[in-house]
Amino acid sequence: MTAVAGARRPAARASARGHGAWFLVLPALIPILLLSVGPLLYGIVLAFTDAQSGRTTATAWIGALNFRDLLHDTLFWESFRIGLVWAAGVTVPQFLLALGLALLLDQDLRLGRFARALAIVPWAMPEVVVGIMWRLVYSPDAGILNETLRDLGLGEGRDWLSGLATALPAVVVVGVWAGMPQTTVALLAGLQNTPRELHEAAAVDGAGAWRRFRAVTWPALRPVALSITALNLIWNVNSFALVYVLTSGGPGGKTRLPMLFAYEEAFRYGQFGYAAAMGCVLVAVVSVLLAVFLVGRLRGGEDA
Repeated sequence: MTAVAGARRPAARASARGHGAWFLVLPALIPILLLSVGPLLYGIVLAFTDAQSGRTTATAWIGALNFRDLLHDTLFWESFRIGLVWAAGVTVPQFLLALGLALLLDQDLRLGRFARALAIVPWAMPEVVVGIMWRLVYSPDAGILNETLRDLGLGEGRDWLSGLATALPAVVVVGVWAGMPQTTVALLAGLQNTPRELHEAAAVDGAGAWRRFRAVTWPALRPVALSITALNLIWNVNSFALVYVLTSGGPGGKTRLPMLFAYEEAFRYGQFGYAAAMGCVLVAVVSVLLAVFLVGRLRGGEDA
């Protein structure tokens, strides 16, 4: 009996520790459940109804009708294509430029701390402020970009955000500029965690800068690079505020990202159920991207 009682005590202690851990996690878990999981579940339910604004009849359950209509909605799939172009067009240059900047800031530069602080300034600015600032830069009449082109004799400038051919590239440039700081900070942290002895040993062996990068820097930086690139891709797929302030989806829908399309359906046209169905599709796409990233990380860990 004594042995059985002794065996029960560790189990009881482990159970008590488990309950204590849940008690400590609960303050952080409740806001997530209320502000993230709850609205997500409500949006999924709403996607299977005919919910509209201003209607006097009760909301009815219509099954997958919203999703069926969405499959034949060419405007939504066009916005989806634009969203993928936007996400890729921002994420790839963002990473390459941030990698170059991180490699530069990792050197023993004069005023290096000031340069690092300056590099993260865009990160400290709200997206609305960034959008307003860049609208002034792109202004066709007194914008600094057109004024510079005129001073250099490269033409009279153009309305960058209203041109069908220039609106999306102009918005992509702003997205790259606004998103570079957090990517730079993450990559710089990875670079500074790389042992300096490995670089010194490679240099002693006669390896040049490019070979040292391939053999030493990139293998150590690869996990951080994969993580921040996956996060950037997910953030860019879900972009809303920056593009909304810059163009509101125009001209002619050339910068209408999926989130903007869903916003218009919900709050301009009052089609809450249909907009919720769009949100479910976007959640599914982000979930697939996240799953692919996690599978790649697990396989990379097994190969290592």
